[in-house]
Amino acid sequence: MYSRIKTASLYGLQADLIYVETDLSLGMPVLNIVGLPDLSVKESKDRIRAAISNIGYTFPSKRIIINLSPANTKKEGTHFDLPIAIGVLAALGVIKKEMLDEFAFLGELSLDGSIHAIQGALPLAIGLRAQGIRKIILPKENAEEISLVKDITIYPINHLKQVVQFFSDFSFIHPYQRNKNKKKDQKNNTLNFSDVIGQEAAKRVLQIAAAASHNLLMVGPPGVGKTMLAERISTILPPLNKEEQLEVTKIHSVAGTLSKDHTILHERPFRAPHHTVTPAALIGGGNRPKPGEISLAHHGVLFLDEFPEFHRKILDLLRQPLEEQVVRISRIGGNIIFPAQFMLIAAMNPCPCGYFGSETHTCNCTPQQIRNYLSKVSGPLLDRIDMQIELFPVKKELYMTENYQSENSESMQKKVLLVRKIQEERYQKETIYYNSQLSPNLIKRYCKFDSGAKRLLTEALQKLNLSGRSYYKIIKVAQTISDFEEASLIKEIHMAEAIRYHCTEKYYG
Repeated sequence: MYSRIKTASLYGLQADLIYVETDLSLGMPVLNIVGLPDLSVKESKDRIRAAISNIGYTFPSKRIIINLSPANTKKEGTHFDLPIAIGVLAALGVIKKEMLDEFAFLGELSLDGSIHAIQGALPLAIGLRAQGIRKIILPKENAEEISLVKDITIYPINHLKQVVQFFSDFSFIHPYQRNKNKKKDQKNNTLNFSDVIGQEAAKRVLQIAAAASHNLLMVGPPGVGKTMLAERISTILPPLNKEEQLEVTKIHSVAGTLSKDHTILHERPFRAPHHTVTPAALIGGGNRPKPGEISLAHHGVLFLDEFPEFHRKILDLLRQPLEEQVVRISRIGGNIIFPAQFMLIAAMNPCPCGYFGSETHTCNCTPQQIRNYLSKVSGPLLDRIDMQIELFPVKKELYMTENYQSENSESMQKKVLLVRKIQEERYQKETIYYNSQLSPNLIKRYCKFDSGAKRLLTEALQKLNLSGRSYYKIIKVAQTISDFEEASLIKEIHMAEAIRYHCTEKYYG
């Protein structure tokens, strides 16, 4: 007695079609799973045995061989439970095998036959669709995230009995219909830039960074508002478009960080790992490779507070992803690529005590302590940050001012959306979206200067000993500033502001 069931296996964000072959024959009662299963797949045989028994069927006392084909790729995850159970039932004749060819199965089994949600359902469904599968039976909790995938029919279930009845006596399972009127996740309305007193210059810099996804470093004493400003940048970013929703939800599905009801992500992610984060947690990896914080921040913001407190080796791991916007994880079985197109916002104190250069507090750090502290952020990493600004304490009188008016997130977002639209129209024939992604060739094509801007940039290149990377980053920032003014050329005033955001001689000169 033989059956063959379709499912999929996940490697990184890529899914491959897997056939679950089941053979029942005479011999000593045993259930073996072959085809490079990992521990979670091997353990499924106990869950399957109990689930089949608890829905009213006698588990066969035969020699049962489960082959996961192709056998040369490692199979991981609890989503193999359901297809293996269906394979056993089909081989027994409980389910009509001829009805199974059009379907693929995903799901984790409980001992009583209940079907639980799985991780990575979205990329698994995308991989199955690429293999021509158009009907998928999977846990009800995963149906919402899968609804992003077009041209497939989703059959949500919550118990093994439903599947048996569906294929044995034609009981109907209603295909999942996405509720288009369902309310999207709301932004956290408790955060708004209107809460920030003073720091208007810093708000402008954050606005420029948000408009073109520029990386930003904020330096200032404790309590000046660095964290408060960074936490509010999400309130001025545009919502994810459909394509971005699919990419971001797919990453969070694999990582297992979706909400309990597995709803689709509509807002741009904001990730703020602690400085004790491990390399695998930040970059991605592990025995079963998963996305790290930089991939979870894809199309969003990665905020690193207390920047120098991170281990220097961990910070230097960011250098390549910041350039390539992907992270590559090498394993013996192959390479995994996770997307990492994020905006880096970093914040730090100017010294260990935090008061170097302060007019109101005395710095107790020695020159050597300051050098050691600042050296934790390497030159090559600093060179990859588009903008660096210094924040100063707000005058105390402002806190006491009644009816203090500060620009709110709504008005700031309108300007950001306008600049993003300008970039979208400019680069519609290119493979980029933002000024920060411009290559040297594209800079020559799209960035036009007036004579004053060109002269100022030439002087900066000579006097500030700029690297080639810094030279081009200044141009990119100047182009974004020019877009805020809706100017056709980068003017001298735009270039001067961009250069000012790149000078860090006080700390690193």
